[in-house]
Amino acid sequence: MHAVTLKNPLTIAIAAAGFILAGTVKAQASDLEQRLAELEARISAAEQRANLAEQQAEEGISQEAIEERLARVERQASGEQGFTFNVYARSGLLIGEDGKSAEGGPYLTPAGSQGGAVGRLGNEPDTYAEAIFNYKIRFDNGAKAHYRTMIADGTTTSNDWTADESNLNVRQVYAEFSDLPSFTGAFENSAIWAGKRFDRDNFDIHWLDSDIVFLAGTGGGIYDMQLAESWKSNLSLYGRSFSEFPVTRESPGDDSGDTDNLILTSNNYFGNWQWMLNGMSAADNEERDIGPGQEAAENGFHTMVAYHGDSFLGINEGNFKVAVLHGQGLGGEVKGLGSDGNLTDNATTTRLALYGTTYLAPKWRVAPAVLAETSEDRYVDGDQYDWATFNLRLANELTQNFEMQYEASYQWIDLAPQGFDGRTTVDGDYTKLTVAPTFKSQVDGFWQRPEIRLFASWSDWDEELNDYSADDAFGSGEFNGSQWTFGVQTEVWF
Repeated sequence: MHAVTLKNPLTIAIAAAGFILAGTVKAQASDLEQRLAELEARISAAEQRANLAEQQAEEGISQEAIEERLARVERQASGEQGFTFNVYARSGLLIGEDGKSAEGGPYLTPAGSQGGAVGRLGNEPDTYAEAIFNYKIRFDNGAKAHYRTMIADGTTTSNDWTADESNLNVRQVYAEFSDLPSFTGAFENSAIWAGKRFDRDNFDIHWLDSDIVFLAGTGGGIYDMQLAESWKSNLSLYGRSFSEFPVTRESPGDDSGDTDNLILTSNNYFGNWQWMLNGMSAADNEERDIGPGQEAAENGFHTMVAYHGDSFLGINEGNFKVAVLHGQGLGGEVKGLGSDGNLTDNATTTRLALYGTTYLAPKWRVAPAVLAETSEDRYVDGDQYDWATFNLRLANELTQNFEMQYEASYQWIDLAPQGFDGRTTVDGDYTKLTVAPTFKSQVDGFWQRPEIRLFASWSDWDEELNDYSADDAFGSGEFNGSQWTFGVQTEVWF
C-alpha cells in the first residue's frame, strides 16, 4: 500500500484555507453566541429594572394614597373634617295628682316672664329636639371651613302626630372659616363667620334651663383676635327682627310693622375673665305703642363681666361660673339680648348668676346655682321686678347605670308691674322638691347623657302669687299650690 502524499501546492493551499476558514467560522459563531447571550442578559436586566421601577412607582402611589386616606380618617375621627350629626332632645310625661296633664316648665312662676327659672328636674311637660348637621373640611393650604344647619321643634302635646302645633324651625344656618393662611398678626388664629347662628360663647345654667347670656340672630363676625398676649377678642354684628307690633300713635292706620334691632358686640377674654359689651339700635321702635305717655326704647346698652373658674370656688375640684350683667333701654333684657321690643327707654336691669359643680364624695356630686335679677321702668314707668332663685342639684351614683337625683328650688318673688298687661302686684315664695331615680348607659359625672328618669315632684307657693296674671299657670284650674306631679323623661345630647 502506498501512502498518499499531497504534493500539489494548490491542493495544500486549499486544504489549509479550509481548515483556517472552518476555525474562523467556528470562532465567529462562538463570539456571536456570546454576544447574543450578553444582549439577552442586558434585555433581561432592563426588563427587571423596568418591572422594579414600575413596582416601586406603584408602591409609591399606593403608599401616598394610604397615608392620605389615613390622614383623612384621623381628621374625621377628630371631628376636624367630614360630616357630623349632633343632638339635644328631651321628652317626657308630666302628670298631676289628679291623673291629668299638669302645668309645668322651668318658667311657670310669675317671675318666669322676666327669665326667673326655678329648676327643670321633674318639671318639664314638653318634647323639644334639636338636630344639628355639620360639615367640616380642611383644604390643601391648611384653611378650614365649617358649615352648620340646626333644626328644632318643640311641643307640649303627648300625641304621636303633632303637625297642628308644630314649631319646626331652622334655628341656625351659617358658615365659618378658620386657619386662613392669609390672616397674620392679631388675626392669625381667628375665625370669621356669617349667617344665622347662636353665638359660640353663650353659656348657661343647665340645671335651671336658663342661659346666663344668649346672643343670637343673623349677621357676621370674627372670633379669637389676639390683641395682646393675654387678650383675645370677638367682634360681631347681629340683626334681629321684633315681632309685628300693633297700631302706632303716629300711624293709627298701620296695624303692623317690623323693627330691625342691630346688636354690635365686643366680647373680650383675659385669662379666666370675660368682659362683654353690647350696643343696640332698633330704628323706629319708639313708634311702638306701649301705653300713654311712654316710649319704647330705640337704643340700648348691655355689659357683662364673668369669671370662668377651673375649680369649684377654689376649694375643690370641679368648675364654677359667675357673671354680673347690666343693661339699659333695649339692653334691659339682659339674658336674651335684643329679644324684647317692649322695653321702655328708661328700662334698667341688673342680673347675678352663679353656679358650680363638684363631688362631695366619690359617689356624691352636687351642683348649686343662684340666679337673681332686679329691674325697674321695664315696661311701665315706675314698675319693679325683683326675684331670686336658689337651686341645688344632688346626685348619688349607685351603680354603673343607675343613680338617684334630687333637686331643691326656692324662688323669692316681688313684682310690681303697675298694671302692665293686666298684671297685679304680688309678693311671695315658691318651693319645689324633686326625687328622680335615673338610669344611664354609663354613670360618669355631670354631663353624661343620655339618661331616662322617673320622678316625683312637690311644689308649693304663696296663694297671693295666683293673682299675678290671668294668663299664667298659677291659679289656673286647681293649680293653686301644694301640688304633686309625677312622670318619666328622657334627656339626650351627643
